[in-house]
Amino acid sequence: QVQLEESGGGLVQPGGSLRLSCVASGSFFGLDALGWYRQAAGKERELVARIDTYGDTKYADSAKGRFTISRDKLKNIVDLQMNSLKPEDTAVYYCNAEYYYGTHWGQGTLVTVSS
Repeated sequence: QVQLEESGGGLVQPGGSLRLSCVASGSFFGLDALGWYRQAAGKERELVARIDTYGDTKYADSAKGRFTISRDKLKNIVDLQMNSLKPEDTAVYYCNAEYYYGTHWGQGTLVTVSS
């Protein structure tokens, strides 16, 4: 089974930046994409950014222009660079691995944007 370990969350003031990292271990056979999702208090989990095995990316409208997803294939790491953070970005961020047969999730890392 694939394991996903997130890190980089924390407290940051509005307008600040934060970089999240997800280290993937295990089998990568059948992997289609890696991504970041988030779930704010009282809201549904939503896609923030996604990158497939060919390097094509997809972003939520709220993340476009502020967030950047990248993947280091040699190190099996997917990062999410978050700039110009807003209080509404506060959420638990989850790493996701999408395979042809299903998906796997990390435990999540909390991001709090507050002054």
